[in-house]
Amino acid sequence: MSTHPFYLARQPILDRDQQVQAYELLFRTSETNSATIDDDGQATATVLANAFGELSLSDVVGPYKAYINVPADFLMQDSLEFLPGPKVVLELPADALPDADLIARCRALKAKGFTLAAGNVASLDPARLPLLQEVDILKVDHQLLNNQELFVLFCHLKPLGRELLAEKIEDMEQLEHCQDLGFTLFQGYYFARPTLIAGKKLERSSLALVKLIGLLMEDAETSVLETTFKQEPGLTLNLLRLVNSVASGLAVRVGSVRHAITLMGRQKLLRWLQLLLYCQNGSPDAPPSPLLLTAATRGRLLELIQLRLTPRHRDAADRAFMTGILSLLPAALGVPMDELLAPLPLAAEVRQALLEGKGELGRLLGLAEEMERSVARDGHGGSAEPEALAQLAGLPLQALNACLAEALGWANSLAQEVAA
Repeated sequence: MSTHPFYLARQPILDRDQQVQAYELLFRTSETNSATIDDDGQATATVLANAFGELSLSDVVGPYKAYINVPADFLMQDSLEFLPGPKVVLELPADALPDADLIARCRALKAKGFTLAAGNVASLDPARLPLLQEVDILKVDHQLLNNQELFVLFCHLKPLGRELLAEKIEDMEQLEHCQDLGFTLFQGYYFARPTLIAGKKLERSSLALVKLIGLLMEDAETSVLETTFKQEPGLTLNLLRLVNSVASGLAVRVGSVRHAITLMGRQKLLRWLQLLLYCQNGSPDAPPSPLLLTAATRGRLLELIQLRLTPRHRDAADRAFMTGILSLLPAALGVPMDELLAPLPLAAEVRQALLEGKGELGRLLGLAEEMERSVARDGHGGSAEPEALAQLAGLPLQALNACLAEALGWANSLAQEVAA
């Protein structure tokens, strides 16, 4: 089987509580390479085999399920069965019309543990109804219907007893409308769009985190950090719990903030505090939010790319991580970026990237955003070619995929630690 350059994009699928339930995966190949394969099923098999040869499913989706788009002819192929059924949702396209063979295959795949979804359901087409009755999830494209049409379609689909997923949700108003109707799953980057409230002030817990991040960036004395931590008992308790967990093999338990800071190290402490900004009320006990997972992936991806570009400059990689991890703060906290950055002694290139999207770090941040958004634009990915993205990164495509795989694995490990 020949190798075809690809890159991976993923988009979270959230439940009514806005917790991640799964990721839709997109393996985007170049038009020039895809054009050499006439059969959609063969193309899908080639891309999936190449993708999972380079990336493990656990790295890509962590503890969650993976939605994978498959043409109807690929559904009939034995090569599909190399995928782990209980971890995979197979999404059938809108043009998949049921016949006896397809219905039988759907039932056989469900018996092997696969979940099935029907994509782009825009009407209760009688010709498609036998297939809709076989799948587990019905995906409705919000952008194809106005509110009245969506209501009518929902009323027609609800009696089928399938889980209903609203996709391409662009903002919180659309989300709330779909929630009110009764949809249970939601897809779209609405969660990453900041809802800014005029005059909103940061909560006490967030203010404390921003203050501590600023002190660490200024290389403040440990005694100053200790005093600031002690003013926030909840944060101090979380720090001690974290360090005792990490240092569980040590003979002596960590009982002071000073000892915890020394054992953890300042760089790890800074990253932990940055991630806490995406947790509810600054507490790591809440389930990991999609913003936390996206910000963590961005930060680690930018860091790894920068390390490949300038392997001898650790400081540049740290600045790249900080750019990625801070880039979604307005969405997390509801406060404009310039106000959030004002108290932080950031390097000029980090500030320029976050406020203006300019400079080398702004270019890398734009790359991360493009890779995230590509799955949201249409069912076949965005307009960006894999080679174009690699060129934007300044790396060979295989190296870019390796960076992404490691970043996804790192973010997923965070999710599992938080959920433990």
